Formats: sequence, structure tokens, C-alpha cells
Amino acid sequence: MDIREKLPSQPWLVRGTVLLLVVALLAPSAVSALTYDQEESNLERGTMEKSANGTTVISVQGYHFKGQGNNKKPARLVAVGPRGDVKWVHNGSKEGATWFYDVDPMENGNLLVTSTQQGKTLVYEFDPETKEKVWTQELPIEDTHDVDLINGNQLLVANLKNYDEQSKTNNDSIFVYDLEKDEIVWRWYFRSHYDRDAGKGQGEYTSDWTHVNDVEKVGPGKYMADPRNMDEVIVVDRKSKEVTMKLGEDGNYDVLRKQHNPDYLESEDGNPTVLVADSHNQRVVEYERENGKWNQTWSVGSHETLNWPRDADRLPNGNTLIVDSQNHRVIEVTPKGEVVWEFYSPWLPYDVERLKYGDESNGSTMSDVGVTGEYDVTGSANLEPGGDRIKMSVFLSNTFAGTPFQEEMQRLGETWDQATPFIRPIWMDEYAFIAAILAGLLLVGWVFGEGVYHRRRIYHGIRKRLA
Repeated sequence: MDIREKLPSQPWLVRGTVLLLVVALLAPSAVSALTYDQEESNLERGTMEKSANGTTVISVQGYHFKGQGNNKKPARLVAVGPRGDVKWVHNGSKEGATWFYDVDPMENGNLLVTSTQQGKTLVYEFDPETKEKVWTQELPIEDTHDVDLINGNQLLVANLKNYDEQSKTNNDSIFVYDLEKDEIVWRWYFRSHYDRDAGKGQGEYTSDWTHVNDVEKVGPGKYMADPRNMDEVIVVDRKSKEVTMKLGEDGNYDVLRKQHNPDYLESEDGNPTVLVADSHNQRVVEYERENGKWNQTWSVGSHETLNWPRDADRLPNGNTLIVDSQNHRVIEVTPKGEVVWEFYSPWLPYDVERLKYGDESNGSTMSDVGVTGEYDVTGSANLEPGGDRIKMSVFLSNTFAGTPFQEEMQRLGETWDQATPFIRPIWMDEYAFIAAILAGLLLVGWVFGEGVYHRRRIYHGIRKRLA
């Protein structure tokens, strides 16, 4: 038989092989879609060297694009048990929330939640048992990151992005809102203490100038605020309205850089101490004030192990609970940086609280613990965000270890780890997403191959239509 008689069957063999490969590559996506759980999707325990002391609540900001939330990648509160079991999830998209930010345990066991919606902020008391709101207060300000309940019936508010176009005035401030009087009873404006060019270009005076993301009462009539874009943490006296203490300096990135959520502590000697998530320096750092000077006593993390940390709480056992935001996880680390508890919760976790200890830090300073210096984070499970496989950055680094490409491939993996949680479908895990991309490339190649194989037929068909 002439071999040319067999040629027509070969293209169908190739097509069949390609089709089988495409089906095999898309199979993981089908499994992901069928097994997807809307409420508990992408929530995963990591390292569990020890049980947490009680329930941990994580506030997840949620995915957003130009201020619009995504119901499939929602703002949510996640309650996690001592061994990483999910106890409940409060889905913010069902409440109309664009983002969740600060969450504070209250004395009665409920939670104070700071939630943003289009053009306004909604603060409410949430009952974890009934999953209902006890009361709500709407504030006509946008993108508020932190509201604390103080003095029994007053809200202490960090007010950012408050530029008045009509008066050409920036009204970024911290203020006290009385719930019974339904009005602001005290206010402190940043413009009265900072030049309009402050922020070194990080925030424009006419838009997000200060980005004050945190405020807390640290003593009678003493409020600590965090104007992130000024790279400073300040304490304001309510009566005199003077800045009585300041950590950091505008543009001095060696001290702080675009930090979040500082906590105030005091050493056994009475020295003021600040524990802060130093976000753009990719670390959590502690400063102690002695003889009128701030000294860095401790830090943990690096550009290789943390990615935009945004909260850190000192626990009574001396460990530190950290929100590693763009790694989409919360970790508890020892004073020397060893991970003993880890939980993955995608869509940008923002705040974390170990409920039984109340709001903010409740532990000792590192000077009192007796551990000072700089440490990196070790002992992480290094999982993909919310999944049970190793992160791409770690996989590529391990694969190319000892080669000239190791560092470059690790950076590529880090970019992948940051980007993919926001672009892949919610129901698809990371490796199913990779397989789907390969299936897409294979289909494109198939179409191109068919075009080449039938090029003459296509050419004559086009000529015939144009004739």
C-alpha cells in the first residue's frame, strides 16, 4: 500500500491526542468547580506547631477594583479555632460591604466592625452567636480603616481621604463621635500640624494625603494615630491638641515606611514602647523610648518572608500575632521568628484578634521578654494562599536551587503568588489555574496548526470570495 494513503489519518491522530491533553488539563478545573465551597473557600491551615489559646478572628479586606467590591472575593470575618478549624464566616458582600478593616473584641463578647460602602462608613456591633447586628452607626466618610469604641458611648475615628473641593481644604483628622448626642464632640485636624507638602509625594494633599489608618486611646485623653504617608506614629493630647510624642520622621524610611496599626505598650520600667507593622519595610518592628530617644529593640521579617504586613499584636505568652497581608495569611511567631501557628485567608487580611485577650496587644515588650535584635520568619508551611500546595515562589526557588536562575525564578514566583489570587476564578485552585492556562495555550497552538495545515484551502477560499 502506498504510504500516502495513510497520511490523511495522521492529522486525526494528532487532533485526538491534543483533545485528550486539553481535557486532561481542564479536569482539575472541573474538580475545583464541583468541590468549591462559597463560604469557606480558600481557607486553609498552615503550620500548627501548637494550639492557639482560644478563637482567632481575622478581618479580610476583600478584593476590589476602583472601589467596587467583588462578591466572589468578598470582605469577610473569619473565626478560626485553636487548631485551624473554621468556626464561622461572616460574608461582608451580603451586608453590602466593599471592604472590612478593623475588628475589635468587645467586653460583652461581641465584635465592633469597621465596614466601608460606597461613599460612607458603617460601624456596627456584631454578635458572633446570632450572626446579627446589635446596633449600627453610619458615618458620611469614605474608606475609614479604624473606629474604636471609647468612654462607653463614643467612637474614636481615623478619618482619611477627606478633601473638600469647594474650600480647597484637606479635612483628614481624628475625631470623637458621641453616639447618644449623634454628633462629633472633638476633632483634631492634621492640616493644623503638617505642611501641605508633607508625605514626600506618597499622598497628594488633594486626595489621600495622610492615609491615617489607625487610632487608639492609649491613656486618659491620649490618642495614638498613624498617618501612614508621613511615616510617623504620633500621640495627641485631647485637651491641648498638641502632639506629645512622635515616632519616625517624614521620609526617613530607616525608621518606618508606610506602616499600619501601631500598638502602644509599656516596659516594666515604664518606658513607652510601640509595636508596629512596618509594611513597606516588610517587617514588624518594636521601638522603646529611653531618655527621650527611640531605640529599635526588636524586629522580625524580611522582604523574602513577609509581604506587606498590616497588623501585629503581642500576646501574653510573648509571641506576636501578625497579619502578613499580601501573603494572605496570619501567623503567630515566637520572639525569634519561628512560626508556631499559621492560617491562610485570601483577599488581603487586614486585622487579627485573639478574642480572649481583648483588643490590641496584651503582652510584654521584647525588652522585658529578654529577646532583642533582628530575626527572620522561619517554619512556615509556605502554602499557596488558601491552598494545600507549596507556594510558587518556594517551588521555583527549590527547583532552581544552586543555579544562576534561582534568585530570578524566586522573584518570578513571588510576583505570581501576589497576582494570581486576584485574577484566577474563585473556584479554581492555583495548580488547576496553571493547567487551564496550558490548555488555553495548547488550544491556541492547535488553531494555529490547523491554519497552517489548511493554508492552501483557506487561501483559495479567500480568493474565491474576493473574485
